[in-house]
Amino acid sequence: PVTDGSRELHSLCAQLEFLLQFDLKEKRSFFGQRKDYWDFLCQGLARRRQEHEGVRFVTSLDKLKTPVGRGRAFLRYCLVHRQLAESLQLCLLDPENLRDWYYARSPFLSSQHRAEILGSLYELDGVTFHLAL
Repeated sequence: PVTDGSRELHSLCAQLEFLLQFDLKEKRSFFGQRKDYWDFLCQGLARRRQEHEGVRFVTSLDKLKTPVGRGRAFLRYCLVHRQLAESLQLCLLDPENLRDWYYARSPFLSSQHRAEILGSLYELDGVTFHLAL
């Protein structure tokens, strides 16, 4: 299994975060806090499901104060529970919402790139992750 000490894990998480932040439009909350990919994921999942266990788990963690921290915790939760590809796919189903969150250079706006990314992420479902959540 992949653990917290794995170099590959850190590289994977950094690449996932880069991908989710690449060409992300700058948005602000009502109180002026900058939104991040965590907010995109929450909104996308809320449109598709009643409630995602990963979102519920991450929002229950009082120590996490920033959207980036919550996003990182969500990615780790999804890796452990083999839900990353499915969760991201649910967020990518609405092209209008994608255009609202991402500029044109985002690979998520290309159907070919989106399919390649999701295909790679579904392969991760075969990997066992033992991570501290």
